[in-house]
Amino acid sequence: MLTGAGISTDSGIPDFRGPNGLWTRNPAAERLSTYPDYLADPELRYRSWRARLAHPGWSAAPNEAHLALARLGEAIDTWVITQNVDGLHQRAGSPAERVVELHGTMFGVVCVHCGERTEMAATLARVRAGEADPPCLTCGGILKSATVMFRQPLDRAVLIQAVRAAQGCDLMLAIGSTLTVDPAASLCRVAVEHGAHLVVINRDPTPYDDLATEVIREPIGTAVPHLADQLLRART
Repeated sequence: MLTGAGISTDSGIPDFRGPNGLWTRNPAAERLSTYPDYLADPELRYRSWRARLAHPGWSAAPNEAHLALARLGEAIDTWVITQNVDGLHQRAGSPAERVVELHGTMFGVVCVHCGERTEMAATLARVRAGEADPPCLTCGGILKSATVMFRQPLDRAVLIQAVRAAQGCDLMLAIGSTLTVDPAASLCRVAVEHGAHLVVINRDPTPYDDLATEVIREPIGTAVPHLADQLLRART
């Protein structure tokens, strides 16, 4: 499974590029997730930390689509490759070792200078206490969420793991992604070129629809559980 922001909208986390997406409504907000801008602009970092305090991901719960994929994984050898950083696949029951977080996790913090990783909760506590742009407690460097921003390279080891999963699958379900951001989107082509069927489940057309065995436009919250049930019945 390759999942994007659309799978988490039913959990109350808005997507980015949909009709009511975060960046559709406020294009300037995309700068908060652009790595060079974040490093160069202290005011941008102040706004980023304030926005993190109010992120809906802190209170979000897995929805029916997350739960269906976890149920599927109990019976079928699956990998979840996700562009999301919300941890909802793991909370739904998908084993953490079978979830590849291409774009990192919102629950961690990393120092861009010394590389130290800490828990996001501790840093947000410092923000609530009045630190507008909390520095690394070890080296004084700039802290950022342990997520991959625009114009920041993906972790090579994570990407290799995702590519191997795509190369080895019989079926790829691309769920809730516009499939416009590489290298995540290109995993669909990798899977197809290695003999897999591709099923795209997304409200809007994607660049990979022509490669798909099937394209499903139904709401993700109903389409994914229905498809999971079909696959499970096919196994019995």
